[in-house]
Amino acid sequence: MEEALHTLTPDAQLFRDVFNASPIGIAVENLEGQPLFVNLAFCSMLGFSEEELRSKHCVDFSPPEDAERDWALFQQLRAGSIDHYQLEKRYFRRDGSLVWGSLSISLLKSRPSPLVLAMVEDITAKKTAEEARFRHAAVVESSEDAIISKDLDGVIVSWNAGAQRIFGYTEAEAVGQPITILIPPELRDEENQILERLRAGGHIEHHETIRVTKEGRKVDVSLTISSIRDCSGKIVGFSKIAQNITERKRAEQILHETNQALERQKGVLQAREELLRIFVKNVPAGVAMLDRDMRYLQVSDRFCADYSVDSSRVLGRSHYELFPDIPDRWKEIHRRALEGETLRADEDRWDREGGTTWVRWEVRPWRSADGLTGGILIFAEDITRRKQMEEALSSMSRKLIESQEQERTRIGRELHDDINQRLAMLAIGLEQLQNNPLKVRSRLQELREETIAISSAVQALSHELHSSKLEYLGVVSGMESWCKEFSERQKMQIDFSSDVSGPLPFEIGLALFRVLQEALHNAVKHSGVKRVEVQVAERSNEVHLLVRDSGSGFDMEAVKRGSGLGLLSMQERVRLVHGAISFESKPMGGTTIRVRVPFKSEQAARRAAG
Repeated sequence: MEEALHTLTPDAQLFRDVFNASPIGIAVENLEGQPLFVNLAFCSMLGFSEEELRSKHCVDFSPPEDAERDWALFQQLRAGSIDHYQLEKRYFRRDGSLVWGSLSISLLKSRPSPLVLAMVEDITAKKTAEEARFRHAAVVESSEDAIISKDLDGVIVSWNAGAQRIFGYTEAEAVGQPITILIPPELRDEENQILERLRAGGHIEHHETIRVTKEGRKVDVSLTISSIRDCSGKIVGFSKIAQNITERKRAEQILHETNQALERQKGVLQAREELLRIFVKNVPAGVAMLDRDMRYLQVSDRFCADYSVDSSRVLGRSHYELFPDIPDRWKEIHRRALEGETLRADEDRWDREGGTTWVRWEVRPWRSADGLTGGILIFAEDITRRKQMEEALSSMSRKLIESQEQERTRIGRELHDDINQRLAMLAIGLEQLQNNPLKVRSRLQELREETIAISSAVQALSHELHSSKLEYLGVVSGMESWCKEFSERQKMQIDFSSDVSGPLPFEIGLALFRVLQEALHNAVKHSGVKRVEVQVAERSNEVHLLVRDSGSGFDMEAVKRGSGLGLLSMQERVRLVHGAISFESKPMGGTTIRVRVPFKSEQAARRAAG
């Protein structure tokens, strides 16, 4: 090997230097999957030496399920049915840990004995972010609280199942509507004040107010509202958690009325205490009644449920015996309440052996008929779930910013690792011509073609970010033009057809275009196909997009359990234009993506008007 390196021509040595300097892992393999050369980045990524990696077979790098998928595509490559493929898979490191890599495989046919070029980019951080985002999205969707996001003008842009349960509006009915549909007319000024405070960078926490449901019924809610910022720190919207506190407010009102009645009654001690015990037992909130020695006189069913205690075994027991991990600061709160104070906290952290519990509490004395303090009442509401929602929202906003930064990094890497290096090679070629004018005629056409190829690559990258053709040609024509360019770059066939009678709104068109981009990139990376079908059609006041291939497909359940930020991104884009998207795929059974978005064309509107 060393002797061979010393005999390399200057051009070959240059490419060898580029090979070793590449920040992306590269391996050159034979058609049996045996590595012949590996670069330093690949060795560093996996923690093996070059000799150790060359002694392995390509299927030895990954867990069996990942290696099986890779090898099936490798076999197609070797058989000549495809000449490249891409997929994301896991790799074993020397210490036994796993890293995620984005693998791109190409067949090098220019040699007498064809070789395989494998390029691997470490995407472990990206995968970790995707998995975290899916977990947080699942937490948000399963929340009993309403989780809503709105733009700077107060227009609703996201709406979870909890919001539908509390306010009655479906997601399709709520998204795109002003947040004022939830606000009673007499409180509209309050919303304006909230928006002004948020736009100034403020934060709303545990603000208790009233909102109105679809049916016109008023509900008591506790609002926590935070700003959503983009990667530059600019406020682009707001996230809101609305907790239904109607039962709690009703319980507080019942307690207040009960205390007033007892004050008026001034009856005997036993009757007064009995009424209070009946109230505590039946109130729909977490309430406990204790005597001056902190022993339980009565507890509500909700209290028992929240803190996993048996009501038949708690009466007469010490509060501190039942909960030996109560913080000392809470014991001080109890002492002060027994001396006549009423104390409360909107949220308080309780670090327990089984994990952290968040509690909203109020502690107040209860008095006997003679006016003396008979003990205390503890109102304790478990708000752990709500805190998880807040953290999930915060994390999702952070992940959104991270996704933006990852996209910027990808673009920067593509500019640096591809276009910049190709420009450098072009400059070297021009310099060589200057030193050897006799080769001008033979090399001129080659350099011209490379210049055109670099220009096309820059144009393609620009269109990935913003396709001006959508604006100038219209949505459908712009999508068709982009498909043509994409098919030429990827050397694949895209059968594009359309049946739309009039222009589409740009917002809808942009959403469909981004879904199309994601779907075709996924087809190139994962399916290994050379032909994709794309249809855009207008049917029954809806615009439909279909993207179908007959490639390797994927396991839908596995994707839902694991990563798949691309699918989530497509779902979010379609949801924001009030549409629906479905995925049909199975291993080796191809993939079909269907999108439906409500749309009423001008022609349809004229027909409806008669």
